[in-house]
Amino acid sequence: MLDYIYLGMYKFFTVMLKVLPERFMRNMMYGIAWLAYTLSAKQRKRITDNLQLAYGETFSKKEQKEIGIHAFINLQDTVFGIVKRDGLEKEKVLENVTFEGCEIIKKYQDEGRNFILITGHYGNWELLSQAIAIKCELTLVGVGRKIDSDTMDEVLKKNREQFNVEMVYKKGALKDCMKVIKQGKVVGILTDQALRKNQSIDVSFFGAKATHTPLASILSRKFGLDLIPAYISTEDYQNYTVKIYEPISSLKTDNQEEDLAILTQMQADITEDVIRQYPKQWFWMHRRWKGFAMNNEKSNNYEK
Repeated sequence: MLDYIYLGMYKFFTVMLKVLPERFMRNMMYGIAWLAYTLSAKQRKRITDNLQLAYGETFSKKEQKEIGIHAFINLQDTVFGIVKRDGLEKEKVLENVTFEGCEIIKKYQDEGRNFILITGHYGNWELLSQAIAIKCELTLVGVGRKIDSDTMDEVLKKNREQFNVEMVYKKGALKDCMKVIKQGKVVGILTDQALRKNQSIDVSFFGAKATHTPLASILSRKFGLDLIPAYISTEDYQNYTVKIYEPISSLKTDNQEEDLAILTQMQADITEDVIRQYPKQWFWMHRRWKGFAMNNEKSNNYEK
């Protein structure tokens, strides 16, 4: 029964988001984000704790609030964007997207070399994957969590596939990623979520210890694939910029543990650099430093 309710809501919003004026949508997103930030004491505290751990007293309370509100706006923009693009022509997806650094990917394609795309929960990350897949004419395979509703999971699967994006699930992700790499497809990985310590590698992130997924590093080392960072940002939620950064070269020596640690730290470093450029774009609700709160000198008040 719930599946049909979810599907009905999805179809309703598909229509509404395509007919509502853009200005109205932006105002509505800001209003919802302000309300969510104001009413959710737990999320507000987490955002504040994360910002203070990362930046200390750099931001005023007013600035922290604005960053927190934009974290909620980015989440809405990402979710609403999925719905709005359902059935949209590929050319329309790219209409308001500009690219920097596409020549980096093109060079790999011209040389017949595969690579791994890495990014984070920054800006409209769903649009990022679809825009790159369309622009660079490649099949991008993302790694994500299967949603609870089988019906909606299938709807989102079809939505993504129309723009050359496929998905594998986190459970069994390593095996599935190896399979699609052998098929010549490009794997895309969101690298900025906290994981259990037995599933992760420790990194320094904003000067504090954090866990980090080793998946991209393991695949890079095993297949000799470079890691290409890419991130998307917007200032007005109408026009978007995809920036593709210089690759992180694959590394394979006799010391596997050290190789993976170096590759993983480099991923954390580029993510931090990107966030510092425009902190309003990152998903500050993540418990990014969980498990290390008591050990980080900067995090005495961090949520346990």
